[in-house]
Amino acid sequence: MSAAWFNESRPTGGMSRRQLMFLSTAVATAPLVAPLSAGTAHGAEGEEQAYQQAFETMLATDPNVRRHREPGREFCYRPRQLLVAQADTPRVVARLREYGHPTQTGGRFAGVTKLVFGTEADIPTLVRRLRDPKQWPGGAVPAVQPHHVAVGFGNIMGNPGAPPRAAGALPVPDPARLGEGAGVTVGVCDTGIWRDAGAYHPVWLAGSYLPEFDDEDPVYLHDDVLAVQGGHGTFVAGVVRQAAPGVRFDPEQALNRSGVGDEEMLVGALARLGQAVSIVNLSLGCFTQDDVPPVPIVNAVAALPDRTAVVAAAGNAGVGRPTWPAALDRVVAVAAVRRSGTTIEPEPASNFGPWVSACAIGDRVSTYVPGVFPLPGLPDRLFDGFASWSGTSFAAAHVSGRLAAMMTAGNLDAEQARLALLATPPWHPDYGVFVS
Repeated sequence: MSAAWFNESRPTGGMSRRQLMFLSTAVATAPLVAPLSAGTAHGAEGEEQAYQQAFETMLATDPNVRRHREPGREFCYRPRQLLVAQADTPRVVARLREYGHPTQTGGRFAGVTKLVFGTEADIPTLVRRLRDPKQWPGGAVPAVQPHHVAVGFGNIMGNPGAPPRAAGALPVPDPARLGEGAGVTVGVCDTGIWRDAGAYHPVWLAGSYLPEFDDEDPVYLHDDVLAVQGGHGTFVAGVVRQAAPGVRFDPEQALNRSGVGDEEMLVGALARLGQAVSIVNLSLGCFTQDDVPPVPIVNAVAALPDRTAVVAAAGNAGVGRPTWPAALDRVVAVAAVRRSGTTIEPEPASNFGPWVSACAIGDRVSTYVPGVFPLPGLPDRLFDGFASWSGTSFAAAHVSGRLAAMMTAGNLDAEQARLALLATPPWHPDYGVFVS
């Protein structure tokens, strides 16, 4: 199969990546399960606009989300909150008081203090001011940031993304592949898992995870009406299992049913992962103010065991701007590509850049939930437990599963599998290695 890469308008990244060249065939020869049929790979423009409108409306009506809209520097954040490195907290609190902004401590997590304002405040402007070295003559600039809001990468902040579509049931797993990923557990920090996922999908999901109440994705807004990203975690889990049918997964809720969370929620989900987890899948992320790495997420990822591999979606805004945690050095950042005839080409909605480690097909059919998915101005979509969906969320989930398959095929730990994966040729600038 040939690969066509249309990058004329995109900056190219360097090739300074690990050059280990061993055990790569486990990735190169892995078959795709249930590829989408022609004509269902991409939603019509009207569907995408309606999906974006639904997401915009959801964000606009959420009192706990604010949006910084400066072009090229957009991000979402929690209102009336600042996160400050614990060592810097006393002097930041004192300086905020001088500015006329008294705060209260809202708790501590992952090396930061959450400061809460009693009234509305212009958080981005305060952060910019507190980061100005002129405010700290003779002293170090404190580590201070907004409390960034993360979203599931079936969409991000209304940028390109298409809604899920109803699909037929997946075929049963190939018996010859049931050993792939056996003995490996993937942590899936996402919207959680639908309460009835195992019973509704006995072939693909039953027995592959331990159902726990605090991992449940509520899925529905009311009755059988699905939230904007209700079922996202269940879909992701199915993609992981298709890539490695023998793998187990540990679902943890880092996002609500609308696909919205924050740094504290993600840190909490990472902390709840079981000791058996060796690969962590994060089909979510955020932009940050001034593209600065977010301190709590940096600390939480660094606190994971050294041999744990972390895979994160690059995001679906169609830009080269880094998203987090994908852009962290330790993380396998995954972009989405698509099939066009016999070639592979970039998915226009996918983020890209030299910080991207790998790419995979983003259009997937997977386990979903039954229900009604409303779209503004369009007929409701009806689902009966399976769906097709496109995004870097699902490319990342596939890569997580293939890492698990590499572990069993080569008797590797997760870090060894990660290094082998990233050594797989060819290397495509801004998209990393292609994982089939």
